[in-house]
Amino acid sequence: MPARSSTIVTALTAAALVAVGFLGYQASASAPADLHPPHKGGGDSAGKHPAQPGAGKKEHRPAAPKVPDASGTGKRIVYALGAKRVWLVGENDTAVRTFAVAPSTVSPPMGTYAVTSRSVSVTGSDGIAIEHVVRFASVNGVVIGFSAAVDGSSPNPDASQRTGGIRESRADGAAMWNFAINGTKVVVVA
Repeated sequence: MPARSSTIVTALTAAALVAVGFLGYQASASAPADLHPPHKGGGDSAGKHPAQPGAGKKEHRPAAPKVPDASGTGKRIVYALGAKRVWLVGENDTAVRTFAVAPSTVSPPMGTYAVTSRSVSVTGSDGIAIEHVVRFASVNGVVIGFSAAVDGSSPNPDASQRTGGIRESRADGAAMWNFAINGTKVVVVA
């Protein structure tokens, strides 16, 4: 009798594994496209599950905002005051990265500047620990520069305080740090 119960247990275990595998397959085939793991095969279907309808179509992503026309040429950082956005522009006049920023209470006048100094980490004028500080201007004694809060927070600047820190995310701050060596051109546009 013990051999027979062992055979039954083995058969039931195999049936359960087949059922779980089948249910897993059904769940993955019906999951939204953004939950599927990237397809490793390349081509037009990258990022799509092979069984997903429309796998041959490219995913629609909104176009990145265009580098402002009046921002010069060559390698530069472009800071658009109105758009609250920064572009890191390579030698070929193509943006290698663009991202939103939280402006400081004191804005630099429109014009062309150069990165004057950098600090790996300091305490900002608002008392927050910041990193990847890239300074490029001074307005009436207020130093203006890009930085990222170590805790990832966005500033909630008090308009009565004169601060010059233009905050970016930590990932964007790291990209800025790697791009903006001393002397790098910074163009501030409307």
